Amino acid sequence: MKAVYQRVTEASVTVEETCIASINSGVLLLVGVCEGDTAEEAALLARKVAELRVFCDENDKMNRSVLDIDGSVLAVSQFTLCANTAKGRRPDFFGAAKPDVAKPLFDRFVELLRENGIKDVQTGEFGADMKVRLLNDGPVTILLDTDTCTRRKP
Repeated sequence: MKAVYQRVTEASVTVEETCIASINSGVLLLVGVCEGDTAEEAALLARKVAELRVFCDENDKMNRSVLDIDGSVLAVSQFTLCANTAKGRRPDFFGAAKPDVAKPLFDRFVELLRENGIKDVQTGEFGADMKVRLLNDGPVTILLDTDTCTRRKP
């Protein structure tokens, strides 16, 4: 699984001119479910999102997690994160999991965020044409990939 983790002061998702989700301080998370992803990877990513320390403490150091600040998460499924851009100028999306696999795994990931202690987890609408607004705080934007989340430097 892949995710773009953005620390935000506010974020929202609109579908067909109706705001379906909005948060204040917390994380806007764009999530790509790729071919071959598993529930174990969803659990790893959920734990990483909950515990990643990118919010500032009283000394202006990034020492607090979204859990520590009692922040919200707005998770938006985005298959385009699984794009292959190796050849040509048009990405292919063959690496993205099919919707019948991706949706249940995304839904499980959202449940796991809650199980990891995040009280306010909101989502976009899977498969919909969404308009996502955000006010990136910092800006702080981090790319997460379960293929590299557990690697250690040699």
